[in-house]
Order: sequence, then C-alpha cells, then structure tokens
Amino acid sequence: MISILIWILALYFMLGALVFIFQRNLIYHPDPSRPQPTDYGLHDVQSVQVTTEDGFKLYAWWRPPSSNKLPVIAYFPGNAGHIGHRAEKIRPFLQRGYGLLLVGYRYNAQSGGSPREEGFYRDGRAVLKFLKQRNISLDRIALYGESLGTAVAIDLAASIRPTCLLLEAPFSSMAALAQHHYWYLPAKWLLLDRFNSAARLATVNAPTLIIHGKQDQIVPLKFAEALAAAAPHSPEFLVVARAGHNDLYDHGVAAKAIAFIESACSTSR
Repeated sequence: MISILIWILALYFMLGALVFIFQRNLIYHPDPSRPQPTDYGLHDVQSVQVTTEDGFKLYAWWRPPSSNKLPVIAYFPGNAGHIGHRAEKIRPFLQRGYGLLLVGYRYNAQSGGSPREEGFYRDGRAVLKFLKQRNISLDRIALYGESLGTAVAIDLAASIRPTCLLLEAPFSSMAALAQHHYWYLPAKWLLLDRFNSAARLATVNAPTLIIHGKQDQIVPLKFAEALAAAAPHSPEFLVVARAGHNDLYDHGVAAKAIAFIESACSTSR
C-alpha cells in the first residue's frame, strides 16, 4: 500500500512538473499567418508594422478614422488565431467610420518573439506609440480587449486615460482562471504569467463596458463578475444569455459596443 501511494504521489508531482514546464504551450497558440485585409474584403485597411521598445515588429491592420472627430479603436485580440479571424468583428466599427488598429502579438505572424506577460504589455505600449505618431490623442483612443487581450487593454488603460475601455470575455486574473481549470493542481502557484487584471482595473478611470457570454466555459462568467467588482466605478455589464466565449458577435454585440462608444466614450472626451 505504501509503495502504491508513493507511485501516486510521484505521478502527481510529475504531472505538476509537466504542466509547469509546458504551461505557455497550453495557454498560447502561435499562428505564423500574415493575412491581408483585402482577403476579407477590407480594401481600405492597410497592413502595417508596429515596432516594440525591444525591437519586435508586430504585424497589424490599420485604418485611420474617416474624421478627426471620431474615435480610434486599439484592438487587442485573444491568445489564438490570426488577426484575419477578427475581420467580421471589426467590420461594423469600420463601417461606422472609426479608426482601428488591430495588432498581432510578438509570438504571431513571424514577428520572432515568444509569449511572456511583460511582452504583451510592451506590445500594448507599442500600439499607443504608433497612434501617437499619427497624432491620435489619448482622448480619442478606445481600448478594446478580447479574452487574453483584455489584460493588455486593462494594463494600458491603467497607465493612460483612454476615452473608454471595452472588455470582451475578460477575467479577474489568469491565476484564478488557471486554478479553476486545473483544480487538481496548485495551478495558481505554478503560473508564470499571472495577468492580475482585477488589481490593474482598480486603478482605471475610464468608462468601461464588460461583455460576457453566460454560457462561456473557457472564461466562466464569475471571473468577469469578479473583475467588475474590482472597478472603481461600476462598469456597464452586458451578459449575453445564449453566448459562449467565441460567439458573442453572433448575438448583436457589435451594436451594443457601438452604442457604448457613441454615448459613454463621446461623453468622456
């Protein structure tokens, strides 16, 4: 019996060690693709490079606003797929005349980097620098984060005052989310990239919209609720009853996001 327990403990510790070693392979899913906007019918959008402070050239799509009175959306996607997979999501914003910068992270699109928490934040700062170079003032920048990208958008919002912040399927912290999925391991202690978004959001002073699917199994709703509770001002909270993690825009979310931008965001400018 003792030998069996020793083998069980050995296998348990081996599993924990494997999860620790390969955790970034479990979280991040690199995609080398460099899709062109024209492949998705976005003929007025151009592909550009956004250079980070540590020298990586991020692949991105950019279109300036149709008027200097309109906002510019800095869009930070989730952890998987390429930016072309967001073409249908950004189309309503483009049709509205908004400017938009959709950025791929340093570990995607052959940019040569690897995923690390600080690297994501550097990618966010590079986006801000890109927009500043094009004379886009902070009071016209709407930060949009999707899933993992919400952590990037929140971190950036904590250091500037954007016109508004939109968070699609966000979470309070990666440590809490990891512990939920790997309940049988001390996951929150093994995690390298912690993304404590709740602590960062507590310092953000900007109108905020949280959008979440009630059926989300990847980031369950309770993690978005915990994030909202940390905000210094009660954010607008849209829960889509029939939506999961990746299908929010199949449920009319674009119209809600645009309405928020044109009310709360324009009021804050």
